[in-house]
Amino acid sequence: MAPHTASTPLIARLPAVRGSYTDDALLSEMTWFRVGGPAEVLFRPADADDLIGFLAATSAEVPVTVIGAGANLLVRDGGVPGVVVRLGKGFNFIEDSDRGLRVGAGCSNVSVAMRARDRALAGYEFLRGVPGSIGGALRMNAGAYDQEMKDIVLAARAVDRSGEARWYDVRELDYGYRHCGLPEGHIFLEALLAARPGDAAAIRDRMDRISAERTTSQPVKSSTGGSTFANPPGRKAWQLVDEAGCRGLTIGDAQVSEQHTNFLINRGNATAHDLETLGETVRQRVLKTSGIELHWEIRRIGVGPEVTA
Repeated sequence: MAPHTASTPLIARLPAVRGSYTDDALLSEMTWFRVGGPAEVLFRPADADDLIGFLAATSAEVPVTVIGAGANLLVRDGGVPGVVVRLGKGFNFIEDSDRGLRVGAGCSNVSVAMRARDRALAGYEFLRGVPGSIGGALRMNAGAYDQEMKDIVLAARAVDRSGEARWYDVRELDYGYRHCGLPEGHIFLEALLAARPGDAAAIRDRMDRISAERTTSQPVKSSTGGSTFANPPGRKAWQLVDEAGCRGLTIGDAQVSEQHTNFLINRGNATAHDLETLGETVRQRVLKTSGIELHWEIRRIGVGPEVTA
C-alpha cells in the first residue's frame, strides 16, 4: 500500500486483492427492498483466500460489513461506512460429499435445495422457501416450514476480522431460534451440510408444495425484505401485527403487506427511513395491544436519520 494521510480516500488505503474494489457503490441495487445509500467501498473477493488475505492486511479500524443476496437486509439511507464485502462467484459452489453437500456461502438457498432434491437427500426442502444465500442462512439459523439450518449443518468454516479462518462444529455455533452464537464480525465461507437419503418423488412433491404456498401467501413479486419480525414464543408475528390493526399500514411509500402482515414492502419510492419507521410503528402498536415486544428479523445496517415512531 502507498503512503497515505488522513485525507486519503479509503479505497487507496486498502491492500492489493485479486477481487475488485468499487468506490461509493450503490447498495440499493443489491437489496430486495431496492433502497439505501452507498457503500464507502464495495469489495468483491475472488475467493475465500482473497477475503482472508484482505482481512489480515486491513487495519482493524476499518469497518467491514458483509452482505449476501440482500434478501433479509435493510440498508439505511446514509449508506455503510468502511468496506462492504459481497460474496460472489468464488463462494458459489456446491460439491457432493459422502455426508451430504459442501456448499459455498454465496450459494442461493434455492440452488442448494435443488441439488439436494436431485440427489434425493431429505431435510433440505425448507430451503426452497427461504430467500437469500447460505451465508445469511448460517448467520441467522434461517428456517421455515418447521425446519432450521441447525437441522442440516454439520460444520461451517468462517473467518474472523483478523483473518483467522477455521471450521466450527455445529455445536460451537450455538444455534437457537434465529440465532447463531458465533461472534459478530465472523464471515461464513462455506458449510458442510448433511441429510438422510429420502424418496426422490416425496422430496420433489414437498418442495413443489412449499414453492406454491410461498407464492400464494407471500408478496414474492414485491420489493420486500422477507419476514420482518421473529415469531415470539408461542405466537406468530403476523397474527400480532394483524391484531394490532397494521395490515396495509403505510408510511410514505412503505407498506405493511396486505397479503402477509409480517412483510414490509416498498411500493416504489419508499426510503429506508420510511421502511424502518414503519417497522418501529408496528412494533409499538403490537406492544400496546398485546404486551409483546417484537424483534426485528431483518438485518439493518448503515447510517441514517434517527428512526422515530
